[in-house]
Amino acid sequence: MKRIILQLVLATGVLAGGAASALAQPAELLGDHTAWSAYAAEDGSGRICFAMSAPSATTPQPAGLGEAHLYVTHRVAANVRSEVNLVSGYVFAANSPATATVGNQSFALATAGDGAWLADPSQSPALVSAMRAGSTMSITGTSEAGQQITQTFSLMGITAATNQIDSAC
Repeated sequence: MKRIILQLVLATGVLAGGAASALAQPAELLGDHTAWSAYAAEDGSGRICFAMSAPSATTPQPAGLGEAHLYVTHRVAANVRSEVNLVSGYVFAANSPATATVGNQSFALATAGDGAWLADPSQSPALVSAMRAGSTMSITGTSEAGQQITQTFSLMGITAATNQIDSAC
């Protein structure tokens, strides 16, 4: 299943907020770590490494819910480390923020279409650190139909997966 999901993600260019160019070669699975998997690939600009996970729950489930994934991405050529983004599987309401919560820490997310990312990218290290220390993360946003949707992600394996992409990129 992860291979099918990864092929779909890469084929549609939905990596690192949907802005990645097509990969020049298939992504290499670096390892599976409980709820997270680590990958590396090359695109036209250089090496990209990412850890990804699917939500363990989405409540309530909006009509037409598609595949959803949370990513932590390193893009070497762009000098980007630990970029956190979500492909939610549903379309967010226009101009609606979302919130990522790990334990008692909350982080504001900007949204567009079915994507969400940190509103303040300088918070990436703090969010990834919270993820590595936590057991679950929830992301709450508003769908274009006006429903408040919460997706829950297990953080079991995030430390091993991010260590692996740190080593590969």
